[in-house]
Amino acid sequence: MRHTAMVLVVTSCLGVFACGQTTAQTAGQSAQQTAVQTAEELVNKNIQAKGGLGKIKAAKTRLTTGKVKSGGRRRVTVAAFRQMNMRPDLVRQNISMQGMTAVQAYDGSAGWQTQPFRGRKDPELMGEDNLRDLLLAADFDGPLVDYAEKGNRIEYLGHDMVDGDDALRLKVTLKNGDIIYYYLDPDTYLEIRKEIQQFIRGSVRERVVDLGSYKPVDGVMYPFSISEGSTSSPGVQVTTIEKIEVNVAFQESDFALPASLRTDEKKSGLVGVH
Repeated sequence: MRHTAMVLVVTSCLGVFACGQTTAQTAGQSAQQTAVQTAEELVNKNIQAKGGLGKIKAAKTRLTTGKVKSGGRRRVTVAAFRQMNMRPDLVRQNISMQGMTAVQAYDGSAGWQTQPFRGRKDPELMGEDNLRDLLLAADFDGPLVDYAEKGNRIEYLGHDMVDGDDALRLKVTLKNGDIIYYYLDPDTYLEIRKEIQQFIRGSVRERVVDLGSYKPVDGVMYPFSISEGSTSSPGVQVTTIEKIEVNVAFQESDFALPASLRTDEKKSGLVGVH
């Protein structure tokens, strides 16, 4: 809401200005409230389009498997992808190729990884900056569901275009200050694109994620095609989901820090990073 400060010499005009200012403030507050309600309405429609909050919350664990294709024109790699999610915020991602498997996992307090493709086979703790993407993956229902309880803020930005098609643009500011712009299909209210901005040490890390090929799993709609990349090189990585299973039997130990890292975790102060 815009506030304007004015100094008026003519006394008779003061009453008129005060009334006008009050009206402008009221109109601004009303417009702001309408914008918030519109954003909440879009979030609710998105949740309903996915199957409704009841069905979404019915899933306690989720196993996603598929293939990840990445690289440019000269060199293309294809790897097997496996992601395990467990409420409230546990996640483990495996990328397997050429007989090796890279792991990134978050146990609810700290993140850890193994990177054999970089010659680092021993598990190591993840720093806060590298943990940003994994924390997004750990959010079982995504930033829109229970957004207020998670400390996220939403704002409706109106209509925009995605590859020549109309879309509804929603801004989500996460609790940590990062921003996700959601583009919703105006007919289905499902996400068709996300633009992610992460603010790290004074710089901005951006990427674009396109979503499609939605299919129902236990009454909930999930995208089975995910294309992502930087704003300058979109689509350099394409994930094709082959199967999604919910309420698979997982154990917390599947996500837990390896024994070799438990002492290091306490020393690092990374416990409780969110």
